[in-house]
Amino acid sequence: MSTLRLPSVVGHRGAATHAPENTLASLREARRRGATWVEFDVKLSADGVAMLMHDDSLKRTTGLDRAAMETSWDDIARLDAGAWKDARFRGEPVPSFVDAILCLREEGLGANIEIKPCAGRETETADAAAAILRARWPASLPAPLISSFKDAALVAMRGAAPEYPRAILIDRIGPDWRSRAEAVEAIGVNTNGKHLDAATAGAIKDAGYLLGVYTINDPVQAVSLRAMGVDCVITDSPDVILEAIGR
Repeated sequence: MSTLRLPSVVGHRGAATHAPENTLASLREARRRGATWVEFDVKLSADGVAMLMHDDSLKRTTGLDRAAMETSWDDIARLDAGAWKDARFRGEPVPSFVDAILCLREEGLGANIEIKPCAGRETETADAAAAILRARWPASLPAPLISSFKDAALVAMRGAAPEYPRAILIDRIGPDWRSRAEAVEAIGVNTNGKHLDAATAGAIKDAGYLLGVYTINDPVQAVSLRAMGVDCVITDSPDVILEAIGR
C-alpha cells in the first residue's frame, strides 16, 4: 500500500516526559534520547498562522486563559510555553510550524504531523499545513506522515498535497475503521494502544495498513503491542521504550 517505513518508536509531542510538549526543546530532547521521528500537533492562530499546539485553549501550556483560535500569532509568540513544565525551560516559546520544520532539518528528524484543527477550521488548517509542507519540507528528510482525528482535515490534505501519506486517528477501533481509512486514502491507522487487542491489530495489518499506537509509556505494554504486529509506538519517553523493544 505504501513504501513509507515508520520507525519502531516516535517521540510524542517531542519527548513530552522530559521537556515542554510541542516545543523546539521537546523535539531536540527526543532526538537526544534516541528518537529518529517525532509526533506533534499543528493548529492555527486567529490570523491563520500554523503553530504547534494541542489544546483549543492556551491555558494549560502557556497560562493564558484564551482560545487559540481567538488569539493572534503575535500574542501567542510572546507566551511562555516552557515554565509550566519545568523552570529550566522558562521562556520557551510556542513554535510556528515553519520553525518546527527548520528544527527537524537541523536534527535530522522525521515527523508524524497531526492536524489538530479548532472546530470548523478543518479544511483551513489542513490547507495551511499543506502549503507550508510543499514550500518548506526538506528533501533530506523522509516524507512526513499526516494524521488527524478529523476526517475532513485528511480529505482536505489529500486534495491539497496528495503526495504526503495519511493515517486516520481513532481512539477505539470500531467496525467502520476501514471505510474511514479508504475514504481518505490512508495508508495507516494510529490508535490508542491501551484499547487495542491482538485480533484487531491483526485485521489492520492483514489489510495492508501501517499500525501506530499512542501514547505508550509502559515498557511492558510496548513490548506486548509490538508482538501484536504494531509498527510504531508513540511515546512521551522514547529512550525508555527504545531500551525496552530494542533499536
